[in-house]
Amino acid sequence: AVVSTQSTGGVYKSRDCKVDIKDRSLSVGLKGQEPIIKGELFAKILTDEAMWHLEDSQVVVLTLEKFNKVEWWGTIMKGDTEISTKKVQPENSKLGDLDGETRGMVEKMMYDQRQKAAGKPTSDDEKKAETMRKFMEQHPEMDFSKCKWG
Repeated sequence: AVVSTQSTGGVYKSRDCKVDIKDRSLSVGLKGQEPIIKGELFAKILTDEAMWHLEDSQVVVLTLEKFNKVEWWGTIMKGDTEISTKKVQPENSKLGDLDGETRGMVEKMMYDQRQKAAGKPTSDDEKKAETMRKFMEQHPEMDFSKCKWG
């Protein structure tokens, strides 16, 4: 998420700004004054990925990366007016446009959704069953006949 806030006038340098970014809170303002933004974030962020810079000597631009990248936020700061994320229409994109990791995750989600709709096991269920099958093969001396799966 990229967040911008404009100062109340004047020309400033980065050293005039006081920006405090924590995993669950944010404070932005000018040194010696009350912060323009101060409060709890909607959800946790990755502080190691957070950045800020001063643009046009008046606008503080923050770049925040969500800890849970697939979660939609209704607002940046808790207590602010929330938007309805149900009304947001994401851009249509092709699987080929996604990076490898994201594409793999989307394909897995689509597969699991089809499996559930058909009443079949998801990829995680299949993985657990395969692990259990291998374990049973490696331990023929054990009796699994009274085990409950599921």
